[in-house]
Amino acid sequence: MKITVERDLLLAQLQIVSRVASTRSAIQALSGVQLDARGSSCELRATDTDVSLKVPLAAEVLREGTVVLPARLLLDVVRSLSAASVSLELRPTQHDVELICGSATFDIRALHGEDFPPFPQPDPASAVAVPAAAFIATAQKVAGSASRDETRPVLTGILISASGSEVRMVATDSYRLSVKQTPLETPLAQSFEVNVPARALQELARIAGAAPDGVLSVSMRQNQVVFVFGEVVLSSRLIDGQFPNYRQLLPEAFDHELRIAGPELREVVRRMSLLAQKNAPLRLAFAPGEVTVSAQTPDIGEARESLPVPFQGEPFEIGFNPEFLRDGLDAIEEGDVVVKLINPLRPGLLEAADGSGFLYLIMPIRLNV
Repeated sequence: MKITVERDLLLAQLQIVSRVASTRSAIQALSGVQLDARGSSCELRATDTDVSLKVPLAAEVLREGTVVLPARLLLDVVRSLSAASVSLELRPTQHDVELICGSATFDIRALHGEDFPPFPQPDPASAVAVPAAAFIATAQKVAGSASRDETRPVLTGILISASGSEVRMVATDSYRLSVKQTPLETPLAQSFEVNVPARALQELARIAGAAPDGVLSVSMRQNQVVFVFGEVVLSSRLIDGQFPNYRQLLPEAFDHELRIAGPELREVVRRMSLLAQKNAPLRLAFAPGEVTVSAQTPDIGEARESLPVPFQGEPFEIGFNPEFLRDGLDAIEEGDVVVKLINPLRPGLLEAADGSGFLYLIMPIRLNV
């Protein structure tokens, strides 16, 4: 294998694909990036066996071939180069790749290519085309609520349900729950429901977010989902297990439904959260006509601020994790927020007042009076 490629282009594609390369596997090849040169085209591939990514690389192919190189080292080397053009040549007898850029020469030892797994291919028969912008925006709304606790793998994913003229995504870590329903202008050819690792969708958002006007193809193969966006292919394993029935988690009725100016509430919560440290809760004390947001951390200080709300009834105080509350308010980017409450011991619900289909359920923290 021998190719020449522009340094900036190689760096840009390596920065994308190397994010997927494994950093913990005992199989060395999984820490690498595979460079495949065939005909007049090149591809860069990386995988950690859970998520796999393939991106195109525009290069001049002087000799075909495939090689696996250490992803982090190759990225650091290319980033350090100053000349415009890079030459990479596989030397089978030395089992390395000679990289030449300007007057700099690097001999980089190749990894065992036979240990690099085959790349999953999309299944045209099961492929469903969805607008990339709608799909990515929906995933980004709920991704923050997915669990990072690998002991409960089913909660580390995002449940994607797509049928008819709607795509719905749900994520929960058992402390908060995000639901986003997005209408589609064109009905889908077929429906599907899968639980995809949040990490895979976040990688997809980084890639497709740069050009969101395209079409995303989604197809299933056994226990995998394959996304195709232009010439970029990202595949991910599906998460086994039963995702919680989120509808059962949503209360059927609330005692209080308050429409509050979103920007004002976000700013108050953000300011008061500065004094909610060391796992201290953020307190919301409701009284007729107002809510007082406060926080107190021993040995640090306390803060409180009030803002008008259309609350009526017996006063009560409820506590929330400040980070979780901020995340929910931030996900409602503009306009008013509808806050629905029952009592200090039951979950609260945040909803976009504009009817955009976003719900955020948050568990309260029991307060010590």
